[in-house]
Amino acid sequence: MEDLTGRRTVVVTGASSGIGLAAATALARRGDQVVLVGRDPARLQAAGDRVREACGERSELFRADFAVLDDVRGLAERLRAAYDRIDVLANNAGAIVLEPLTTVDGFELSMQANHLAPFLLSNLLADRIGRMVVTASGAHRSGALDPDDLNATLHPYRPIRAYGTSKQANILFTAEAARRWPDVRSYCFHPGVVRTRFGADSRLVALGMRLLPFRSPERGAETLVWLANQESSRLVDGAYYADRKLRRPLRKAADPKLAARLWTASAEAVGLDG
Repeated sequence: MEDLTGRRTVVVTGASSGIGLAAATALARRGDQVVLVGRDPARLQAAGDRVREACGERSELFRADFAVLDDVRGLAERLRAAYDRIDVLANNAGAIVLEPLTTVDGFELSMQANHLAPFLLSNLLADRIGRMVVTASGAHRSGALDPDDLNATLHPYRPIRAYGTSKQANILFTAEAARRWPDVRSYCFHPGVVRTRFGADSRLVALGMRLLPFRSPERGAETLVWLANQESSRLVDGAYYADRKLRRPLRKAADPKLAARLWTASAEAVGLDG
């Protein structure tokens, strides 16, 4: 049974900056026990300090690099050891990758960081999760997912297509999780075009982030926080939201057969039983 009134344990990935940090801060102010997951130790510590300044309590910090699946497995083990229940898992970590990069596990980086890593983490924690919120994107319209080849976007490589494909996978994963895990309420959302550290290594992207009318991280996090707090009876399990409203993704992100194929392919890719 969900308890939206008491103190909950909320795990937020990608919490070192941007939407993740804004959401973690808002949830901590609500009174939740917020657990921050990030890749860079210094930025993760700084994020923990900001959350503590906002709510007066220290958050637990867990470091993991989603470009390394063994890091994700280790993160799951540490979270399981620390918490008997995770009321909300916010799968928010992600990246836009500007050049064709392959991880140590052999996958295109944005597909692994944005989809395969959270897929693995969620599966390893599924028996303890009450609710899952996935940061997807309207960029799924650029997706070209082929479950038979999760590295298809490497040839030829286009950053927007690779990112959009991973976001298409996020939406399909959420819908299939709702079907397979009836005890876990699963939702995904489009945060809008948000001013974050995405593409921070590119001077052109960084300049655009400063000059263009992008949303603030706080505005981008609003729907995540809303989905984490809204009574499940008022939400559609497995659905896609934007600006706190139910939205219909493109057909290629709403195909149940494609979602099932993606799940099987993703489970095989990360070494899980399908």
